[in-house]
Amino acid sequence: MPRDPRASGRFFPGLPYARLSTTQKLDLYLPEAGDGPFPTVLYFHGGGFVRGSRRDANMAPILGCLERGFALASVDYRLSGEALFPAAVQDAKAAVRCLRANAGRYGLDPDRIAVFGRSAGGYLAAMLAATAGVSALSDLALGHPDVSCAVQAAVDWFGPTDFKAMDDQARANGFSLANHDPADSPESLFLGTPVQQADSAVLRLSNPVAHVGPDLPPILIEHGSRDRLVPPAQSRILHEAIVARLGAGRDEFVVLEGADHGGPSFETDENLDRVWSFLDRNL
Repeated sequence: MPRDPRASGRFFPGLPYARLSTTQKLDLYLPEAGDGPFPTVLYFHGGGFVRGSRRDANMAPILGCLERGFALASVDYRLSGEALFPAAVQDAKAAVRCLRANAGRYGLDPDRIAVFGRSAGGYLAAMLAATAGVSALSDLALGHPDVSCAVQAAVDWFGPTDFKAMDDQARANGFSLANHDPADSPESLFLGTPVQQADSAVLRLSNPVAHVGPDLPPILIEHGSRDRLVPPAQSRILHEAIVARLGAGRDEFVVLEGADHGGPSFETDENLDRVWSFLDRNL
């Protein structure tokens, strides 16, 4: 486990990246060594869009990126009980813009920014990678309207993509839970309507697969082969869309055999080294 950087004096807690909600804050960690400018990773927590925190236990392994010379921003975003889609995506983009605008203040490199998330956070990472030019997903009133929200790399750990397909995929694989269509599912609460009743335009807007295009940065997609919460096919269809539209080599798609929705397989030294090496190559 990496040493807690909060003891080093290079920890900036609770920085607001927007002022609409008290939720819109991030914690910024800088590497112990060096003056920068540091490549920067924005991390988005999981929790099905209904719960979770920038300081939850799942972010502890992500602190390892500090030892590789990356700065780390762990980001809170508005959950579905506070604001519906696309608020969380708009928050994530606002966090990128804010850090880029303040890069000089904290010793960050504004041209080397990556996003990384697990589950719902993985979805946000994929959306930021795929939708930099989609104006409907950027609320410029949140701040820094003249600053780009584009990122240079993304890591998506077992994030959902096509909400409408989740239950069919779960029934097809026989081990994932087919519980995404009801009105009280995380995905329905996120959209503000039962998934199967959602407007087709909203479903397309909310689906990173639909936005894959030539501006997509390199993306590492990892998913457990026995994920009971988000069917592995959710990541596979994103990978297949990237290959079909952009050719091989734009993404790296890794299936962790036997792994469920997160867990030890994702946090081994070997797998975390894969993540940091991917970011090293692409930032």
